[in-house]
Amino acid sequence: MRLLLDTHVILWAAIRPDKLPAAARKLLENSRNELIFSVVSLWEIAIKHALGRADFRIDPHVLRRGLLESNYVELPILAEHVLATVNLPPLHHDPFDRLLVAQALAEGMVLLTVDEALAGYSGPVRVV
Repeated sequence: MRLLLDTHVILWAAIRPDKLPAAARKLLENSRNELIFSVVSLWEIAIKHALGRADFRIDPHVLRRGLLESNYVELPILAEHVLATVNLPPLHHDPFDRLLVAQALAEGMVLLTVDEALAGYSGPVRVV
C-alpha cells in the first residue's frame, strides 16, 4: 500500500515514536508499504518551526535528510494537486491538510493521519 503520511505522523515517527498509535506503527513497520512524505508537510514544518512552535522544534533540513535516508519517498507539489483542492468539500479548512488529501486522491494513495477531522474524506484517508 502507498501511504502518504500526514505531518504529525511524520513528526512522531521521526522524533516521538512513542506517540504513534499502535495501528500507525504497524503500518509504518510493514515493509510491503511504501512510505511517502509530501513537500507540503516540509513546508508546514518549516513555517511553524520558524514561528517557534514548541511542537515543531525539529530542523526541517535534518528531518528531510533523515526521511530520505530511511527510504521514505518525497512527493513534490504539482499543479494537479493544487487544482484538486477545488473539488474537495469544505470539511476541513487547514490548507496543508486539504492539499495532502488532494495529493492522496490525485496519486491514488492512502493518507495516514491521526486527525479525526479528516475522516470525512473517507476514500483516501485512514485515521489511526
